[in-house]
Amino acid sequence: MKRFIRPTLWALAAALSFAPLAQAQGTEEKPPAPRFQGEANVNEVLMDVLVTDAKGNVIVGLDKSDFVVRENGKPVDLTGVTFYSNRRFLQSADALKKKGIDIDKVPESRYFVLFFDDQKNANSDSPGLLGQQLEAGRRTREWIAKDLLPNDYVAVVSYDYKLKVHQDFTRDREALTQAVSDAIQGKDRETNWPSRIKQTDGPSLLAALPQGTALRDKTGTIYDGVRELANASRNITGRKNLILFTTGFGRIDNFGQYLPDPRYYPPMMQALNASNVAVYTIDLVPAGTHHTLSSAMNQLSEETGGQYLFNFTNFLTPLNRVEQENNGYYLLSYQATHPGEKVGFQKVEVKTANPEFKVRVRQGYKYGTPESAKSR
Repeated sequence: MKRFIRPTLWALAAALSFAPLAQAQGTEEKPPAPRFQGEANVNEVLMDVLVTDAKGNVIVGLDKSDFVVRENGKPVDLTGVTFYSNRRFLQSADALKKKGIDIDKVPESRYFVLFFDDQKNANSDSPGLLGQQLEAGRRTREWIAKDLLPNDYVAVVSYDYKLKVHQDFTRDREALTQAVSDAIQGKDRETNWPSRIKQTDGPSLLAALPQGTALRDKTGTIYDGVRELANASRNITGRKNLILFTTGFGRIDNFGQYLPDPRYYPPMMQALNASNVAVYTIDLVPAGTHHTLSSAMNQLSEETGGQYLFNFTNFLTPLNRVEQENNGYYLLSYQATHPGEKVGFQKVEVKTANPEFKVRVRQGYKYGTPESAKSR
């Protein structure tokens, strides 16, 4: 479940002091009662919510009264609901105004990061994976040419032994097409050196990522690569969609079952949730093939409000699914208070008043910082 959290640290110091009691004649003055002090963090929680009907069509016109949000089973009061849309599916302006939506105030931009988990060094038992990667790249180029909208921002990255950024966020389809070709071939143009980072008026991942050799040093695992990407997108308001082409990654126990790696999985997940990044995992394993790490892909998507997409014959199918369900979403906001010395993960439950609507949302958000806990 999502949550880009903008920690608004309010020092709530509740101080209770008792003045010395009036000195009675012939008695000693009593010492002042001890003071009580407490501190809490008040965070503005931003939660992106996809609401569709049974056929996957985006529901428009919802407001605060249409959502029920709970923490620890207790309802919270929403402070705002903003509808984000690319307008493709929207009805006429008059019809929307009757639902309280001014299309001139509806944010339009969508953000996609195409992430290729390089299969050049894939297990020799699965020789077809490199072919699947090449086919995924071919269909992705086709998707870029035909299905992207003018206000869509897309970035292209890959991972082998480090994170590679082939193209920062752009709307340039020609540049994106070339970047996808580079990604599936494993080319590294090392675009993250300061002298090669292009200045742009739009959003940027490169500007916030480690630069030079630091990017290699800080992305020794794919978990690190995903985490750094999430952190780099934190200041971009709204939902970011990470489309991850992979066969899955994680630990397998002695019984052949997937286990999240406790060293890397939690910090990666916290970064994704804190930065409002939904992960759509697209399985590179051919349709009809069962594999253990499908559980890993499903968990990663479920916990970030994305979706695990598998068993298809054409990579355009999952790409179009991601694009369609991100035609519109709601950004809910509310305030949550947690002890100032605590660091943790808060689970959140989101439903709509209409039980027929389908809701896709993150499982929760991280609160507190290790620094605040250490300072206690």
